[in-house]
Amino acid sequence: MRLLKNIIIMSNKRELKKDINYVLGDIIEAVYVWELANAEKPTKESEAIIDEAIATFDELITRVNDRSAENKKAHFKAISNDLESKGRDLIEKINKLK
Repeated sequence: MRLLKNIIIMSNKRELKKDINYVLGDIIEAVYVWELANAEKPTKESEAIIDEAIATFDELITRVNDRSAENKKAHFKAISNDLESKGRDLIEKINKLK
């Protein structure tokens, strides 16, 4: 049974890494699309969003790989919640680009 629990946890870890990659990758792609559609406008704000997305990716992946967490399920749930909130913040910033 313990082995089964470890497999389930590892599966969640793998899925969480994929979610982080897809969500933040899609956000960066959305910024690039905005930049292409608005080529005449300055991109300092859009570059800042990309930098923030990359920093968020690095932070979340580091937290996923942290082996010192005692309650893995709660640890991964917290990371998932942070991904959702930070992703929403970044999307709001994209929507505010002028």
